[in-house]
Amino acid sequence: SNKPIMIIHHLEDCPHSQALKKVFAEHKDIQKLAEKFILLNLVYETTDKNLSPDGQYVPRILFIDPSLTVRADITGRYSNRLYAYEPSDISLLYSNMQKALKLLKTEL
Repeated sequence: SNKPIMIIHHLEDCPHSQALKKVFAEHKDIQKLAEKFILLNLVYETTDKNLSPDGQYVPRILFIDPSLTVRADITGRYSNRLYAYEPSDISLLYSNMQKALKLLKTEL
C-alpha cells in the first residue's frame, strides 16, 4: 500500500505506555494523520533486534519505510532511548509522523 509503518511497542501494565496511549488517542490531528500509516501495536516485547535497535523499553515508536527499514533519522528527544516518547512529547511525535510521510513521498 506504500504507506509507512508505525510500530508502537507498549505494555498494558506500564503506566508510561498507558499515559502515552491516552494522549495519542485524544490528539485529533494525530488520529487523522494515523490513517495514512499502517499502525502496528505490539503489546509484548520482541527478540527481533531490528525492532529494538537501541534496546528494549516501552513505550517505543518506530517508523518503518516500505523497504522495511527502521528510520534511524526519525527519533524522539532522548539520547539514551532514541525511539521513546513521553506524553509531553506528543507534538514531536506529530511532527515526526509528518516527517515520515514527507520522506516517504520523496523516496518513492
